[in-house]
Amino acid sequence: MDHGQRPRRRGQGELEALVLSALREAQGPATAGWVQERLGGDLAYTTVITILTRLLAKGAVTRERAGRSFSWTSASDEAGLAAHRMRRVLDAESDREAVLASFVTGLGPDDERLLRELLGRPRPERAHGGDGGDGGDGGGGGDGQRED
Repeated sequence: MDHGQRPRRRGQGELEALVLSALREAQGPATAGWVQERLGGDLAYTTVITILTRLLAKGAVTRERAGRSFSWTSASDEAGLAAHRMRRVLDAESDREAVLASFVTGLGPDDERLLRELLGRPRPERAHGGDGGDGGDGGGGGDGQRED
C-alpha cells in the first residue's frame, strides 16, 4: 500500500453536490450502491449512506424502502442545496438584518440587479409553509436512522 499518495479529501458540500448530480443522472430511484459506482467507487459505501442521509434531512433527496435497503431520488438541485446552506448560516446569526444588509452591500452590480429583480417578482407558493425551514415535507428525521 502506497502511503505517500493519499486521495484528496473533499468537503461535505462537494460530496453532497456529487451525490445529487449522480442521482439526477439516474433513470429513476437509485440505490446507494449505484451512486457509489457512479462516483467511481472511491467513496466507502458507508460514506455514501451518510451523505444521502444528510441530504434527506435537508430535504434534498427522498427515499423509499426497497427490500432491506432504500432507493433514493433527487428532490433538489445544487442551487437549492446552496440556498439551504445560506439559510442555515443566516439562522445561526443573532442580527439577521445586519447580516443581510452586509451581504447585499457586498454584491456586485449585476448580482444586486438580479436580486432586486427576483425580489420584485410574486412569491411562488411554497410546500413548506414559507418559514425558510428544512423543507417541511416530513422526509427528514424521526425515522429511527442514525446520522453518524
